[in-house]
Amino acid sequence: MNISIIKCRRKTVCIRVNPDLTVTVRAPYRATKREIARILKDKEPWILKQIAVMKANQLLVLSETELKQLRERAHIVIPERVAFFAEQMGITYGRISIRKQKTRWGSCSSKGNLNFNCLLLLTPPEVLDYVVVHELCHRIEMNHSKAFWKEVENVLPDYRAAKDWLKKEGAVVMRQGNCAQ
Repeated sequence: MNISIIKCRRKTVCIRVNPDLTVTVRAPYRATKREIARILKDKEPWILKQIAVMKANQLLVLSETELKQLRERAHIVIPERVAFFAEQMGITYGRISIRKQKTRWGSCSSKGNLNFNCLLLLTPPEVLDYVVVHELCHRIEMNHSKAFWKEVENVLPDYRAAKDWLKKEGAVVMRQGNCAQ
């Protein structure tokens, strides 16, 4: 293991496994090398488990070519899903933009223009549908009030599973698209 020890004004020892699989230990100035070594020994199973989990969650980053193909596919698939749900909901919308965004899955402007992240095509279909419906519901409620979530639930009764998936797995998908802008 590649371990860095940083002495600082902490009162306790903090161990962090970094995305590059190195380990950073922050320890109080008064902590001795022997104490830090003992703590590392005690926490070794936890450290190894964290490294294993991070290795399992690491995905290959998309190449420029793969990202271009994904965008092209998104320009077909996403407008189809928007049209399907807009008709079902009786909602109109403006133009649809599809980009590779770093932090957002979708947005809806006050003029009714919809923006979507092409990386949605790397998520399960029900997650894509949830984001589409979420943005279309902003055509009814331009907020995240109880009334807004009721609109989402009217169209997708089990939307919470897709919302939870995005919270748990969304960052991994976003990292996968980080090669190009």
